[in-house]
Amino acid sequence: MAPAKKRPSKLQDNLVYGLVWLACFAPLVWLAWRGVMGELGANPIEKLIRELGVWGLRLLLVGLAVTPAARILKKPRLVRFRRTIGLFAFSYIVLHLFSYIGVDLFFDWNQLWKDILKRPFITLGMLGFMLLIPLAVTSTNGWVIRMGRAAWSRLHRLIYVIVPLGVVHYYLLVKADHRPPIAYGLVFVAFMAWRVWEGWRTQRALKSSP
Repeated sequence: MAPAKKRPSKLQDNLVYGLVWLACFAPLVWLAWRGVMGELGANPIEKLIRELGVWGLRLLLVGLAVTPAARILKKPRLVRFRRTIGLFAFSYIVLHLFSYIGVDLFFDWNQLWKDILKRPFITLGMLGFMLLIPLAVTSTNGWVIRMGRAAWSRLHRLIYVIVPLGVVHYYLLVKADHRPPIAYGLVFVAFMAWRVWEGWRTQRALKSSP
């Protein structure tokens, strides 16, 4: 009989969780430092707003990578970090939005409404943000219990709409180098292809089982 695998200690769990938290928080510290040192370029406000949004998108993609990584590496406990990463992604996107509204527009709500109606990349970005709010609100275990696992899972599939909206928002925003948003879009497609393949493999295994 094979020996049972040793469960990581509480100290190890806390250490790994702390490292994940620091890794998610580090880009914000780095951006703040670059701002203080005057290293955000000729238009620091635009650079700050864009970088916050890009880091939000990156963390959304990292969150989508957790499940494939957990299954491929046979480390199911990795899944527990998905919520933390997702909430950090939401926080970066909130900062991205409020930097745009507060620093760029000086809380000119009329101008914001005009931008939403007339500028497609802002329309798509705002739509993605609105869809992300219920996912952030219902990220706790309490909400899973209230809604039921099935309904909760259906709601959180909105992430498969939110990420493409973020990619297109980024693509329409940049004026010259479209390679980064295209790369993020390809990463998303790869994750979705893996999910389709994993679902097909699971269904095939169920049909072939006695």
